[in-house]
Amino acid sequence: MQPTIGKKLTRAKEQAILVCLFACALISVVTTASIIWILSSEAFAFFQHVSPLAFLFGTRWAPLLEPKSFGVLPLICGTVLVAGGALLIAVPIGLGSGIFLSEYAPPRVRSIVKPILEVLAGIPTVVYGYFALVFITPRILQPLFPGTDIFNAASAAIVVGIMIVPTIASLCDDAFRAVPRSLREGAYALSATRFEVSTRVVLPAGMSGVVAAIILAFARAIGETMAVTLAAGAMARLTINPLVSIQTMTSYIVQVSLGDTPHGTIEYQTIFAVGMLLFLITLMFNVLAQQVLKRFREAYE
Repeated sequence: MQPTIGKKLTRAKEQAILVCLFACALISVVTTASIIWILSSEAFAFFQHVSPLAFLFGTRWAPLLEPKSFGVLPLICGTVLVAGGALLIAVPIGLGSGIFLSEYAPPRVRSIVKPILEVLAGIPTVVYGYFALVFITPRILQPLFPGTDIFNAASAAIVVGIMIVPTIASLCDDAFRAVPRSLREGAYALSATRFEVSTRVVLPAGMSGVVAAIILAFARAIGETMAVTLAAGAMARLTINPLVSIQTMTSYIVQVSLGDTPHGTIEYQTIFAVGMLLFLITLMFNVLAQQVLKRFREAYE
């Protein structure tokens, strides 16, 4: 009798745990579905007044000024300018850090350097924004490039690049450490140096992981808000000059969300249209990264 009661209690506990885990997963799904529903419904109301083609391909963004214009290309251009510049900074540093941690660093040094590197990911983004305003622009950019605006895309790209270095370094390190040791030993047996093994054997073998790290970091840079809002300014313009003030999709959402725009107006609905576009872009990059990671895992299973 006792063993039967014990089995029933164990089964009941397992069932309760299963229900709790299912509830946690359901909350995540419901939250995501609610976000998509709110964005879609408000964006649909916006597109009843503005043509999707005019929104996607217009070159002037001025929903709060007269005459109003709803071309989102300046915001997309500003977002890509900051995110692309961040990648130019973060990829070499993150990739070099990943190779060092995986191939060169002794275990003791690795145990110290990697946590310190990942501390960068824990610094509040608003701190990065103020760092760009009080140090990067006045102490670095303006002495090198006179005439640089106090709010500019270059300083935003620099701080966002620093922010995404831990993402690239950590994922690259994991990708390189997943490369079979037999490949390294075979290269050393052929008299290859450590640098040659790192760059000609380990790096090509872990390239799928490197690409996935870059894609995820790019998606992270696109979605950055406070640092870009403080550093890049709020001037929506279609330009490739990184030394002038620009506006990204996230910083525009912050600008309108401050409360000065009446609820329910077309100006208010623009933040949902921009948010929906930003969501779709980020989703596309995350799906692409998952596909690359899947290929990476299958290659070494």
